[in-house]
Amino acid sequence: MALIQIHEADNVAVMLEDVKAGEAIISAGITLVALEDIDKGHKIAIRDVQQGEAVIKYGFPIGHAVVNVKAGSWVHTHNCKTNLGDVLEYEYQPNLLQVPAACNHMTFQGYKRENGRVGVRNEIWIIPTVSCVNRTAQLLAKWANDEFAGVDSVDGVFEYTHPYGCSQLGDDHETTQRILAALVNHPNAGAVLVLGLGCENNNIAEFKKVLGEVDAERVKFLIAQEVEDEVVSGQEVLKELVAYASKYERSECAAADLVVGLKCGGSDGFSGITGNPLVGAFSDQLVACGGSSILTEVPEMFGAETILMNRAKDKAVFAKIVTLINDFKDYFKSYNQPVYENPSPGNKKGGISTLEEKSLGCTQKGGRSIVCDVLHYGQSVSAKGLNLLNGPGNDAVATTALAAAGCQIVLFTTGRGTPLGTAVPTIKVATNSDLFRHKANWMDFDAGQMLAGKSLETVREEFFQYVLAVASGQQTKAEIMGFREIAIFKNGVTL
Repeated sequence: MALIQIHEADNVAVMLEDVKAGEAIISAGITLVALEDIDKGHKIAIRDVQQGEAVIKYGFPIGHAVVNVKAGSWVHTHNCKTNLGDVLEYEYQPNLLQVPAACNHMTFQGYKRENGRVGVRNEIWIIPTVSCVNRTAQLLAKWANDEFAGVDSVDGVFEYTHPYGCSQLGDDHETTQRILAALVNHPNAGAVLVLGLGCENNNIAEFKKVLGEVDAERVKFLIAQEVEDEVVSGQEVLKELVAYASKYERSECAAADLVVGLKCGGSDGFSGITGNPLVGAFSDQLVACGGSSILTEVPEMFGAETILMNRAKDKAVFAKIVTLINDFKDYFKSYNQPVYENPSPGNKKGGISTLEEKSLGCTQKGGRSIVCDVLHYGQSVSAKGLNLLNGPGNDAVATTALAAAGCQIVLFTTGRGTPLGTAVPTIKVATNSDLFRHKANWMDFDAGQMLAGKSLETVREEFFQYVLAVASGQQTKAEIMGFREIAIFKNGVTL
């Protein structure tokens, strides 16, 4: 029976295969007898842990034992509980790690835009200002993809429907406008049709105030109530936009032009051992090349936040991270919800017991780089390097926020599997090889190779080349299947 002790200080290890009660385990210098059946990916106590004592994984506490736990016992939600609580005070204790540069002049074939940004796709996007015209947007996208199927220089026409744009107040209304404006300005969109109804709160005249100045050839507007047949009128506008976008061709771009989002969902016991460390190593390499990465899912930083805080480039960024964490805790408390209400049922089934355990695995996607900035929800990235983004753990909302922040690609690690895709190419990284084989139609890359003995450095190089191939036009599984949803955060009243 094989297991892995991640850190020398750990008092639990992770099973690499199922074990039955009574079976002997001799692995990596550890000799145990399993006291009960334990599934792979789950934790086994490698020494006695007394009631109230910290359960240690990754070298950090992931909770405490609520009963005496004997060596060889299964450690999970029945005997391990969170240490998390309310809002905390923090002190800046800089621990800026040295991350070796590993760039080697990495390039990809992308689309250079006039404003200096670079896209990895040259698509036409239809952005509804309000849900009332969602179906119109769908009809127009279907027509355009049939009509312009032979136009090689355009990578497709896609609508991004949502349930908002009217009957919202205050922050929610502004949030919807910011996210939609960021998508209109996204470099993966060669051209954009903004489709409105006419009487909505987020009517085109109001939306333009948030959107700012745009290229009138690249972005066109259509108000459905002001034309006799909005579908026919929309088709005419799309003809103009396809003609405009067709002028772009792929050319060599530096890896420094990439902005990549970092996300996980449906984690398992291997997420913090394979997929998330792999994405973290990728992030460090991209930052070394002069590129940018963005880590979100604030609730999944709880319990591991000091690791990120102590990597802040200065006290100003440290203060932003403190605000990011404590404001999100206050958001939970404002609805009388516990701040530690995570992990999900799927996470627990995969072997994760507490939010600290999930967070310590989750934050590994940020690698070891210095945290250079913290972004508000709906804010676009401006600083090169590793950024943190305010957003929830919800997969659809978080990936949309990453796209809106300027990510051309999102890296999504999972040990449970999901077909999810957002407005930008979403690369699904399987944390175990069983998942990669079982859901080959969902998963793009197998990080489980690391469990079979392949080194992190070797897999990182393979993965970096794969990401560059996607940036150069290779489609992800989500793109092939047509999974391209967006979701916008909501926190207030609907009229």
